[in-house]
Amino acid sequence: MADIQLKTSFKAKAVEPFFSGGKVSVSQDGKLMATTFQDVVYLTDLITGEKLAKIEGDGEVITTLEIAPDSSYLVTCSRSLQMKTYKLPEAKLVRTVKAHESPVIVMAIDPTSTLIATGGAEGAVKVWDLEGGYTTHNLRGHGGIISALKFWGRQGMNNWRLASGSDDCKIRVWDLVKSKCLSVLDGHTSVVRGLDFSTDGRLLISGGRDRVINIWNVATSKMNLISTIPVFQSLETVTFIDAGALTSYENKDVQLILAGGENGSTSVWDYKTAKKVLETNHRDPHSAEETGVSDIIYKGGDIGLLLTILTDETLLELDLSKDLNIKRRISGNHGEIIDCTYVGEDESYLAIATNSPEVRILKWGSLEHSVLAGHTDIVMAIDRSVDGRWLATAGKDRLVMLWDLQPLFDGTGEAICHSTYTGHADAVTAIALSRTLTSGPPEFIITGSNDLTIKRWTIPRKDGEVGKAAYTRKAHEKEINAIDVSPDNKLFTSSSQDRLVKVWDLQSGESIGVLKGHKRSVWSVKFSHFDKVIATGSGDKTVKLWSLNDFSCLKTFEGHTNSVLKVAFTTRGQQIVSAGGDGLVKVWNVKSDGECASTLDNHEDKVWSLAAREDETGFISGGGDGIITFWEDVSEAERLKDAETRAEQIEKEQELDNYVFNKDWKNAIILALSLDQPYKLLKLFMEVSNNNLEEGSITGLVAVDRAIGELDLEMVARLLKRVRDWNTNGRTSPIAQMILHAILCHHSVDTLSQIPGLIQLVEGILPYSERHFNRMEELAEESFTIDFALKQMNI
Repeated sequence: MADIQLKTSFKAKAVEPFFSGGKVSVSQDGKLMATTFQDVVYLTDLITGEKLAKIEGDGEVITTLEIAPDSSYLVTCSRSLQMKTYKLPEAKLVRTVKAHESPVIVMAIDPTSTLIATGGAEGAVKVWDLEGGYTTHNLRGHGGIISALKFWGRQGMNNWRLASGSDDCKIRVWDLVKSKCLSVLDGHTSVVRGLDFSTDGRLLISGGRDRVINIWNVATSKMNLISTIPVFQSLETVTFIDAGALTSYENKDVQLILAGGENGSTSVWDYKTAKKVLETNHRDPHSAEETGVSDIIYKGGDIGLLLTILTDETLLELDLSKDLNIKRRISGNHGEIIDCTYVGEDESYLAIATNSPEVRILKWGSLEHSVLAGHTDIVMAIDRSVDGRWLATAGKDRLVMLWDLQPLFDGTGEAICHSTYTGHADAVTAIALSRTLTSGPPEFIITGSNDLTIKRWTIPRKDGEVGKAAYTRKAHEKEINAIDVSPDNKLFTSSSQDRLVKVWDLQSGESIGVLKGHKRSVWSVKFSHFDKVIATGSGDKTVKLWSLNDFSCLKTFEGHTNSVLKVAFTTRGQQIVSAGGDGLVKVWNVKSDGECASTLDNHEDKVWSLAAREDETGFISGGGDGIITFWEDVSEAERLKDAETRAEQIEKEQELDNYVFNKDWKNAIILALSLDQPYKLLKLFMEVSNNNLEEGSITGLVAVDRAIGELDLEMVARLLKRVRDWNTNGRTSPIAQMILHAILCHHSVDTLSQIPGLIQLVEGILPYSERHFNRMEELAEESFTIDFALKQMNI
């Protein structure tokens, strides 16, 4: 068997949170999406899921943003009162202005991407030229915070309108050509949250927190209320959709209305009949969380995009051709990742337990995820079957569930809850499935709970049945943190807050060994698949390796600065991966004396979860920061790269020796500079200046002068760093000054100013240059003293 190559280098690929609530904007073609995450804006390709740009904020929360319909600009506003305009697609900041005297709450851009309207908390509405950045209108009249804005107009028309809604419960319709208010519409008793014009501009709909949709006639000078539709929920958004867009509705000539609000549903209304056509509820019926709809984004025509934004930071793409069925479910923020594991035959999916009752199944490399809904409280632990088809979940609701994920992988439907298990008297905190491959469901489930017991469950063969406990054992004196089953299904282990790890006979359920040595609670335990050893991670900041033969501690690995929360084996059992409360992931060499092969840092909070791939190409970590990181093993590629670099280095050093031997000083200096060998470079310059003196040369050789003049900026910067270092020493300062003279003679100030960090370099060179200059002046003065003394002596 070939020698096992230990893993030392890893490349991080991360799924990061990109939406923390607030405003979402999508370009008219449905390709580009902008989302807010605290003070940061993310630009994402909505079709491929690729993160295109991350725009850092000014430290204040983003209040609103908009992408121009033609995708030419992105405009953001924050609590700092700044309105920033970015040129797309490069996301380059082109303008920053103070928009209002108070934060901008809402924003809208007209269909031609020419004008942008902003509504402030002080009640003013301003209209700006998007490209020029100057104010075109300052509209006042509202008596409260501006809560909704909507443009209407078409290219080539001279009739441009803007509707604005406020928490004074009134709607104002403005004529932007004449810069005046055409009408004040008074029909709401609470904040107006949504406005939209019909395609022909004759109707305006408004929705508010007073639980009604109002339909207004705005075609005449005397605008009036046509009808009011009670919707029985506080609304946050309303919008028209194209006539005929909802294919299942028989009347293809009417523009239907989409509405969303506090009850977490997207509903469709026919304003002519004032009846609800369709409604789909997005809440998990098993969860106590009250998820609402914060916005609905509709892009009509050939795009046909319908995106519902939920208050739990989830985005749902709905299918208008299939009665608002969910086409895609996108999570903007998974929240705290409590546990994770690979699923699927080829491990192309990832199951994660977050701080919610839902388990999410992610397709790696995609924005989409599916949801396993069944628990009524936070899911504490998950485990997969050997073939990746079955997933067991354990919840704070004392419930254990077994899921068949095959329909999800096949694309034929959602995952099926195969069976449920009840019997624990407290939260179920640890779970493990059988480790042998079967044609049907796994053989058994082992669970551990805060009721201090462990249970072995017999899994029924048929779907929908309730599993029974084969045995129950009191396992520990404090809460159980983790359970793992041996690869041969003969043993299992449990770890607890009582600082103990116990080894159990799986068949009888009797304890056969106790592992003592940790000084604090043991958070994680894992069997090796290749040796008779167990790895544990503890709150005492250590990883320990234990023998299954005599239950003794073989090794202790120290290096984490906080609790070790998860451990896993990799590299055929030759290495241990650990995740800690210090936000670090560490890789340890089992055969060494506690050597840490690699420390990986891509999390900003505790790393709770860790899962290694069966093919050992890497592993995945999830933390309290909501970041999921796949650590791809690139050790072999790095080894090959290092070998190539060393071979190239040896070849170039031999080439340098040849240049020196042949006294080819020009090429020797250029090569020594490119190799970044300061000592050899200094010796070469000294050799040139001491032994050569061509007329008109600064360094001693005209060819060397020219070589300095032909250096690119990167090499000039490198040479200036050497000048800075040599200039600090009186012995080497003449060489430094000579080279500096050559650089200044052959490179203009404008060219040198383009060097990054030039100011810092000059600040390092200047004081010593002044000191050397003063010393030379003193020596010159002293030489005159000698001349004077000799003259007085008549010598």
